[in-house]
Amino acid sequence: MARRVSAESVTEGQPDKLADRISDSVLDAILEQDPGARVAVETLLTKGLALVAGEVTTSADVDIQARVRTAAREVGYVDAAYGFDADHSAVLIALSEQSPDIALGVNNAQEAATGDRFDKVGAGDQGLMFGYAIDETPELMPLPITLAHRMARRLAEVRRSGALPYLRPDGKTQVTLVYEDGVATALDTVVLSAQHHDGVDLQTLRSDLVSQVIEAVLPPDLDTANARYLVNPTGRFVEGGPAADAGLTGRKIIVDTYGGAAPHGGGAFSGKDPTKVDRSGSYYARYIAKNVVAAGLAKRCQVQLAYAIGVARPVGMYVDTFGTGALPDDRLGDVIQRCFDGRPAAVISELDLRRPMYTPTSSYGHFGHASFPWERTDRVEALIVAAREAA
Repeated sequence: MARRVSAESVTEGQPDKLADRISDSVLDAILEQDPGARVAVETLLTKGLALVAGEVTTSADVDIQARVRTAAREVGYVDAAYGFDADHSAVLIALSEQSPDIALGVNNAQEAATGDRFDKVGAGDQGLMFGYAIDETPELMPLPITLAHRMARRLAEVRRSGALPYLRPDGKTQVTLVYEDGVATALDTVVLSAQHHDGVDLQTLRSDLVSQVIEAVLPPDLDTANARYLVNPTGRFVEGGPAADAGLTGRKIIVDTYGGAAPHGGGAFSGKDPTKVDRSGSYYARYIAKNVVAAGLAKRCQVQLAYAIGVARPVGMYVDTFGTGALPDDRLGDVIQRCFDGRPAAVISELDLRRPMYTPTSSYGHFGHASFPWERTDRVEALIVAAREAA
């Protein structure tokens, strides 16, 4: 029986994504000077105003207002007519130091007496983190979110290049695929909303976006015979960005992850240093799941990690291969625990997370991009060997 699966993405000019970019830009600027900084930065955007708030403990001296303006300028908010622009919008800053109660648990984990350097750093909070991988794309990501991201990225490209000069920074995409027996067989619907200058002919805009954005990224083997393209379905999208909708860091967590194909623990990523397991734990769970699938030990894999504040070792790990595993899930879980170390300090060390690398993660998803260290498949051989021994 056929079923329909959807996923959405947004451009870097969508207000929540601009907020994510600002928060990660501030994080990167701090880590550049102080790799050991503790950072939890949130950004709120509305018409003509950016508010940066949160907790930062660092020796770095960063011009945060300049970072906010640079991030907005890079995205394309350079005109007062957009309702938010890099040079003239107000920037307010409200930062304090990290709570000493939280710092106590991070700096001195319950296991610290063991003498193991990775036992000294506790998780910065409790919570559940999920990682996911599936073999339906080369990136080992779900196809719906992969296509939605490609369209959103392409929408930004044709704006930046001047190919479609009437576009503005805000935009959204949504892709619905038809699945039969677990395989994507056809494109059902594409929804694409692109902010534009006033006075653009709607039919021209729709024709341009279908040919230069949607059709430009669709796989040639995907059946599109009965597909619907809903381009700017309201008929007008002139006012957008923070002038139309307030933006807030961490409000696009399903866009950031797997498009709804896997659960989300609830914690957002952007603006947080890697001692926050909301971020680093989710990255590591993806690292595990991707290596399991890349090793051929499952066609589809979901990993759940659970942490307690002030405790280094994860308090729980759950593996689900949805019946596709080469080993039973409980035995595969034992294999994973032999090959991966989920303690926050070990994760930070292995993936080299204390460096300015986070601004690029703020757009088009945190997963599926080869440049990110948690996307490496360098544990494949170790997993294969451990699985053979377990079998």
